[in-house]
Amino acid sequence: MSEKPLSAKTAEPNGRANLESVLAAWNTATLRLEQTHETLRKEVCRLTDELEAKNRELARKNRLADLGQMASHIAHEVRNTLVPVTLYLSLLRRRLSDDPGSLDVIGKLEAGFTAMDATVNDLLNFSTDRQPQRQTFSLRQLIEGVCGSLAPQLAAQAIETQIDVPVDQSVTADQDMLRRAVLNLTLNALDAMPQGGSLVVTSASGPAGVELEIADSGPGMSEEGKRRAFDPFFTTKRGGTGLGLAIVSRIAEAHGGEVSVLNCPEGGSAFTLRIPCTAVRKAAA
Repeated sequence: MSEKPLSAKTAEPNGRANLESVLAAWNTATLRLEQTHETLRKEVCRLTDELEAKNRELARKNRLADLGQMASHIAHEVRNTLVPVTLYLSLLRRRLSDDPGSLDVIGKLEAGFTAMDATVNDLLNFSTDRQPQRQTFSLRQLIEGVCGSLAPQLAAQAIETQIDVPVDQSVTADQDMLRRAVLNLTLNALDAMPQGGSLVVTSASGPAGVELEIADSGPGMSEEGKRRAFDPFFTTKRGGTGLGLAIVSRIAEAHGGEVSVLNCPEGGSAFTLRIPCTAVRKAAA
């Protein structure tokens, strides 16, 4: 027995249902494409921003490398000149030992050459591009040693010091380089408090490593100062070389870490030196 053909009334609802299904599938596919497009757009923007940041960092490192080579050449040339001049001043002092006026002039010359030698040392420290000679040592002992060496200056400026660093916290790093970084950060804090204040040194360990913070109670830093703090030869201090914080940045990078600065809510500024976990360990109990 043959089947009866569908009537027009039966076929019309089925056709409408099929069309609605097609349109629904089309809308779903369109929505998915739009979502995929938006996701891809965001990813492209993210990668573009990341590439620009990497290019800026590469350009910065290239500039630092060029500056380092130039600084190294200048520093060695100046030091080669300073050595004989200093010797001649010493000989002249002996010959004029009975002339107080001349000795006073020689003393001022020697002070000028001492300041120049300090600048040369900054240039050499900035241009040094050596790998850290890692060893394990107590972070607190290093901090206490730096603050101890600056005790007369801290007392003269009426600066109170607070060290909140665990006794059992040890760091595996280049001890001389890290001491230099801490010294530079501490001296920078002292410069910000000529009329007295508080110096607070704290540290904390986490999964990523250790963070060492050196904070002062000075006036804080301007936006430009924070942005350019670690640029070589940038300084807001009269007579400064602008290399102290740049040296800290190079030391941090040599250890695979970084250094940053921010203004404290209660006043002053805080510099944070981060050392990756590969260079940090807790001392055995």
